[in-house]
Amino acid sequence: MKTVIIGSGNLATHLSLALKAGGIDIAQVFSRTAAHAGELAGKLGCTYTTVPEQVLTDADVYIISVNDDAISGLAVRLCKARPQGVFIHTAGSVPMEVFRPYGVRHGVLYPMQTFSKNRPVDFRTIPCFIEASDEPTLALVRRIASGISDRVVEADSEKRRKLHLAAVLACNLANHCYRLAERVLEAEHIDFGLYLPLILETARKVTEMSPREAQTGPMVRYDLGVMAAQVSLLPDERTRQIYRLMAESIHEDSLLCVK
Repeated sequence: MKTVIIGSGNLATHLSLALKAGGIDIAQVFSRTAAHAGELAGKLGCTYTTVPEQVLTDADVYIISVNDDAISGLAVRLCKARPQGVFIHTAGSVPMEVFRPYGVRHGVLYPMQTFSKNRPVDFRTIPCFIEASDEPTLALVRRIASGISDRVVEADSEKRRKLHLAAVLACNLANHCYRLAERVLEAEHIDFGLYLPLILETARKVTEMSPREAQTGPMVRYDLGVMAAQVSLLPDERTRQIYRLMAESIHEDSLLCVK
């Protein structure tokens, strides 16, 4: 299965390496940044290009793994000249129909995980959500996904948008809370590493109970004295607003739990 990878960022890197390890023939990498394209192509043992018109025209599969906003423009430039190819994007929030105007077989393979280029991941544990334009293409996308993951689930574009939204809340927003905590600690020259046991236990708890059941602390109790004192210690009004909004949300959710 001759495959071209469109993109060379965090997800494109991990996905293409997992595909190669799973026996997929990666023939070429396209990226607008030559250094990034060359680096990934070197790891994959294939050629690369930075020019859309030089992307191979005889590949079986084209996997587009780029910023969401760039997918539509690349589809315009690539699909018409490659009508025999199957086009797959990897975005959580972009509908599959982005490919529909070009008459090619198409689908989505969305791995739900946070990726950093130089941090290894076990792709077999990552849930991969798939959909496709027709049954034969769905079977192909499923075969590709099953070659790298043990958790392959069908999800249409609307469901995938919700999955991606929940992932942003659970990952990106939670990580920003770590950053806010880190800023408070930096002012006092306290090592953020001291908080890793707390963070890891918080994550472990939700493997055994719901996030609602796992919530503790002054916001659940709505301890106004403690919260007022903590707000006064925060370094800026934006962070104080975040604290107050989160406190209200956590307390309101805890009241729903009581009911």
